[in-house]
Amino acid sequence: MQAVSPLNEKDSSWPSVASHGSGKASQVLDDHTSNEDGTAYVKGEPIITTGSDVSRFLVDLRDDGDPSLTFRSLFLGTVFACLGAALCQIYLFKPVQSSVSTVFLLLLIHSMGLTWSRVLPRRSSVEGTRYVKLGPFLEFINPGEFRIKEHVIATLVASTASYGSTAVLNFAVQRLYYNMDVQATMAILAAFSTSCFGYGLCGLMRPLTVYPSEMVYWTVTLHFNNVANYKRMKLFWAAFTGMFLWEIIPSYIFPLLNGFSVFCLASQHASPSVQSVFTNLFGGADGNEGLGLLSISFDWQYITSTFVSLPLTQQVNSWVGYGLCYIILSMIYYSNAWNSKSFPMLSTSLFSSNGSMYDQSAVFGTTFQLNQTALNEVGLPHMTGSNVWHNITNNLAIGGLLAHCMCFWGPYFRDTFRSARSGTQQDPHWQAMQKYREVPFWWYMCLLILSFVSGLIVVLKGQTTLPWYSYVVALLLGSFVTPFSQTLAARMGSGIATNQLMKMVGGAIAPGRPVANLYFSMWSHDIIAQSVGLAIDLKVGQYLKIPPRAMFLTQVWGTVLGVAVNYAVMVSIVNSERDTLLSSTGTNVWSGQVVQGLNSNAVTWSLARELYGPDGQYFIVPLSFLIGIMMTVIQWLIWRRWPRIGPVKVDSVILPFIYMYSAWMSSGVTSTITSTVLVGIISQYWLRSYHPGWFRKYNYILGGALDGGAQVMIFILSFAVFGASGTPKPFPSWAGNPAQGNVDYCNGNRPLD
Repeated sequence: MQAVSPLNEKDSSWPSVASHGSGKASQVLDDHTSNEDGTAYVKGEPIITTGSDVSRFLVDLRDDGDPSLTFRSLFLGTVFACLGAALCQIYLFKPVQSSVSTVFLLLLIHSMGLTWSRVLPRRSSVEGTRYVKLGPFLEFINPGEFRIKEHVIATLVASTASYGSTAVLNFAVQRLYYNMDVQATMAILAAFSTSCFGYGLCGLMRPLTVYPSEMVYWTVTLHFNNVANYKRMKLFWAAFTGMFLWEIIPSYIFPLLNGFSVFCLASQHASPSVQSVFTNLFGGADGNEGLGLLSISFDWQYITSTFVSLPLTQQVNSWVGYGLCYIILSMIYYSNAWNSKSFPMLSTSLFSSNGSMYDQSAVFGTTFQLNQTALNEVGLPHMTGSNVWHNITNNLAIGGLLAHCMCFWGPYFRDTFRSARSGTQQDPHWQAMQKYREVPFWWYMCLLILSFVSGLIVVLKGQTTLPWYSYVVALLLGSFVTPFSQTLAARMGSGIATNQLMKMVGGAIAPGRPVANLYFSMWSHDIIAQSVGLAIDLKVGQYLKIPPRAMFLTQVWGTVLGVAVNYAVMVSIVNSERDTLLSSTGTNVWSGQVVQGLNSNAVTWSLARELYGPDGQYFIVPLSFLIGIMMTVIQWLIWRRWPRIGPVKVDSVILPFIYMYSAWMSSGVTSTITSTVLVGIISQYWLRSYHPGWFRKYNYILGGALDGGAQVMIFILSFAVFGASGTPKPFPSWAGNPAQGNVDYCNGNRPLD
C-alpha cells in the first residue's frame, strides 16, 4: 500500500516540510554534506533514512483544524471503496498478486472532491433568496472547499476496504474444492469477525506499534509543497492517462510484452530436452511456467509501484532472496528432491504419486473429515518441490521474525513499552494530536467482543468443522504474533506471511479436518494481516492530525464495506472461471494459485502426523521453524562481536525477508522480477540518493499514477473481455499473442494446443 497526503484546495499546497528541517536544509551549500545530528544532504535536500527523519523533514506538524467526517467524505470514500475492494479481489485471482494503489485512490478522490465543491450549489448560493431554507441542506451536501481532512477520511475509507480478506478466499476454497456454498450471512459474519478483531487488536496495541516515530510503515509517504502542486497533478494525470492506454497492449493485445525473453525466442529450434530446461529457467509469462530468469516485463499491472516505495535495505534483502530462489528451486527440481520430477516444476496443487491431481474428495468425503480407509486406498498427497520449499521458507521466516524482533529490536520494544505505560511519546506528531479526544480502550474491547461473538456463531452454526476451543486458540495465537508482524512492517515497509505457523498449530489441534484447518488459519493469520493494514491507516491519521474517533468510525465502515464487496466479486469470478481456477497451471490472465495453496496447506496439515511427523517425507517443514530461530540467534551473536563485516552492517541483513523471497518464484507469473529490481534501483537508490528533491516531490505520485492507470484498465478488461462475469473474449491470435503454447514462446513443458 502507498499513501501520500492529500491536496489542500485552500492554499493549493501539500503539507510542507517541518520548518526546522527546512531551515537546516537552507544552510547547506555543498552538494553532499551532513548535519551535526548525522542527517545527510544532497544539494540542500535531506536524505530520509530513519523514522525521526520522516517526522522532522517529511511531514509537517501543521493542523488546519478543518472538518473531517462529512457527508461528502463518506460518500466519496464509499464509492471508491467499492472500486478498491473489487480490484483487490480481482488481483487475488491473478497470476501475480498486487495491492490497490492508495496513491491512485487518493488523487482520484481529490479530483472528484474538487469537482463536487465547485459544481454543486453551496449555502451561499441561496442566501438572500427565497430558497434560503435550503441553506442547511446545501451545506450538508456541499460544505464548501474540499480540504485536507475530508480528503483523508474519504481515502482511508477506500483504502481500508481495499485490503482484501483471507476469509473470503476460504469461501472460494470451499466452493471450488468442497462444493460448499457458504451462506452469505455466515460468510459476512466470519469475514467481519476476522477483520474487526484485527482492528481491535491494532487499536489496543497502537501505543506500541503506531505512535512512536520509528513506526513509519515506509509505504506511507507524506509531503507538502506550496510550489509544485500544479506540476504534481499534471504529472499524475499525464502518467495515469498514458498507463491507462498502454495497459491494454501488454495485458490483452500483445501479452508477449509481459515476459520478453531472448532465451525463449532463441530456443525455438532446439531439441525438446533443451526447450524444457529453457522453459523451466527462463519462461515465466504464463502461470507456473518457469523461473523467468532475465525475462523483461513491460506490463505495469504486475510490476507495480511496490519497489518505488520500499526502503533500499528491504529491497537489497529481497534481491539476495531472488538470487537464492533461482539456484535453490533449480537444484531441488533437477536433483529430484521430494520426487520433484514426477510433478510440474512450479505448482501449488496436490498430486498423487503418479503425477495426476490428488483426489481429496475421496479421502475426506462429504463430512470433510478424514476417512482412514479411503486414505489407505488413495495414498498420501504429494507436493511439488517448489511448494515444499515455499513451505520451508515460510517457517524459516516466521522463526526468524520472532527471533529478529527479540534479539535486534528488544531494546526498542522495552523503551516503547515504557513510553506506552507512562502515556508519553517523543514523536512530535503524537504530541500534536493530544488536543483531540482519544478513542478509549473500551471501544476497542467492545469491538473485540462483538467480533468474537460473531465468529463463535459461525463456528457453532456454520459448516466449519472447527471445535470452539480451537477457535479460541486461533485468536490467542494470532494476537501473540500480531505485534511482531506490525513491528517488521512498520520498520521495513513490508511483512512476511505467518499463515504457515497457524496451519501447523491448526493441524495439531484439529487433525483430519482440512476445512477446520482453513478456518483456524483464517482466525489466526487474517487478524494479523488486517491489523497491519489498519495500523498503516492509523499512522496516516496521526501524521495528518485526523481526530481519533473519526478514524475509528471510518475504518470500521471501510472494513465492513470491503468484506461485502470482496464476497460479491469472489462469487462472480469463481462461478465464471471455475475450470481455470482448478487448473494446476492457470493462464496469463487468471490463476487459482492462491486458493490452491490455501487448500493444499489445509489438506496436508490436516494429515500432519503422516506428512510432517518424524517419519513423514516433509518433516523438514515444521523443523525449519526452529532452524529459522537458531539462524537469527547466530546472526545476532555475530553482530555482537562484529557489527560490520566489510561494507555490510550485520544487523541490516534481515533473514526473514531473504527466506521469504528465496521462494518468491515458486508459483505464478515470474517474468516481472528483473523489471521490479530495475525499478527499485532507479527509485530507491539513484533518485533517493542523487535527486532527493525530485524523489520527495514526484516519486510516489508517479508510482501511484502508473498503478492507477493500469488497475483501472484491468478492472474494465476483467469484466469486459477476461470473463470475470461471463464468457471471455480473447484477442485474435498473432505473433505477439500466440494461439498455441505459452505467450513467451517457451513451450518445453506444455504441449501446443
